[in-house]
Amino acid sequence: MSIDQPSVLLVEDEPAQREVLSYNLEADGFRVTTAENGEEALLLVDEAAPDIIVLDWMLPNVSGIEVCRQLKTRADTRNVPILMLSARSEEVDRVRGLETGADDYVVKPYSVIELMARVRALLRRSRPSAVGERLEYEDIVLDAETHRVTRSDKPLKLGPTEFRLLSTFMEKPGRVWSREQLLDRVWGRDIYVDTRTVDVHIGRLRKALCQHGGGDPLRTVRGAGYALG
Repeated sequence: MSIDQPSVLLVEDEPAQREVLSYNLEADGFRVTTAENGEEALLLVDEAAPDIIVLDWMLPNVSGIEVCRQLKTRADTRNVPILMLSARSEEVDRVRGLETGADDYVVKPYSVIELMARVRALLRRSRPSAVGERLEYEDIVLDAETHRVTRSDKPLKLGPTEFRLLSTFMEKPGRVWSREQLLDRVWGRDIYVDTRTVDVHIGRLRKALCQHGGGDPLRTVRGAGYALG
């Protein structure tokens, strides 16, 4: 399974619905983690924030709307897109879901094709490189579809790990990423890699970015991690 795959947390208590959605999300190239209730969903997000959350409103114990409210009030998860699923079709319910922080709202029964299109649209906003978008930062251009990087129109040679690191930084310029967050995003949570490995690859990325001259665009934040710009 490729680490480049975008990750989705699917929170659905109905086994049949969960199975159908998991199958379609995986077929569309997502790494899928599932939760059957709100408590489990919050625990999984604490372990590693996904790229997007598909969240059923009607869940046992902690409701989907409460899960959404909690995640949207936290600094570390407020920017994770949430697609809310609900059998509630009344306009007042839809408004309540969006006001709680849901980024989109789909009423059951839904078309799986439409739902997948909406998931892709939300992902395009939160993690553009995962859907082949072209990213630009100052004189650096990263084409996620062709896996090419240029700086001042000169091609840069990057290894696959350095490419994933750079795409992570370019999706959110200015954001400080801890070594643990970079390990999860670039190497994957199921792979054991020492945090010092991150420093080695950051060094390689810096060297690659400056191979034709120009200043080092990466910033080391003491005690916190690394950022672009």
